[in-house]
Amino acid sequence: MAIMSIGRSDPRPLTVADLERMPDDGRRYELVDGRLDVSPAPVSVHSQCEGRLVTYLNIAARGRFEAYPGAGITLNAEGTHHRIPDVAVVRAGQVEHPYLTTPPVLAVEVVSPESRLRDLHTKRREYAEFGIDSYWIVTPALDKPGITELRLREGVYRETAQVFGEDVLETDAPFPLRIVPHWLIAPGMWIDRIGGD
Repeated sequence: MAIMSIGRSDPRPLTVADLERMPDDGRRYELVDGRLDVSPAPVSVHSQCEGRLVTYLNIAARGRFEAYPGAGITLNAEGTHHRIPDVAVVRAGQVEHPYLTTPPVLAVEVVSPESRLRDLHTKRREYAEFGIDSYWIVTPALDKPGITELRLREGVYRETAQVFGEDVLETDAPFPLRIVPHWLIAPGMWIDRIGGD
């Protein structure tokens, strides 16, 4: 279904080419069937969690994979469906410009109150349909941060692990990794502790 965006008289669906004309105002502009889906700028705990996750994933990947914050993914050939996961992990040297058009090996969404439905349901379905092998949902709650790991099985995500606080998520997808959710947001020497003991 097409929409009329502010300042547009063309009723055609929006595409990724139209995103280049969106303001650089800190908000996240995504497309769903040619319609804008706009999210507010993230709060500090969300940004902190995302930044630490990108840093740690890049260290743990040892150059075989690369983690990117806010890398756009165009989910269809028409360019009318476009999502921006908080973190996308691709094989080293396989990043595409200006947007990814092939599935990353891992997509991560850091949940905020306004993105809960989108991250837990809508993006879960969309990323599965696109063929992203692993999907993490990170909850940066100050009292109980958590990570839910989902893996694609027969076209549907299945939960393979869920950890909270100082428990350790141990996974081999997309590469061997140990991560403690507590250290995604806790003060202190997080980089020395985020992988657990």
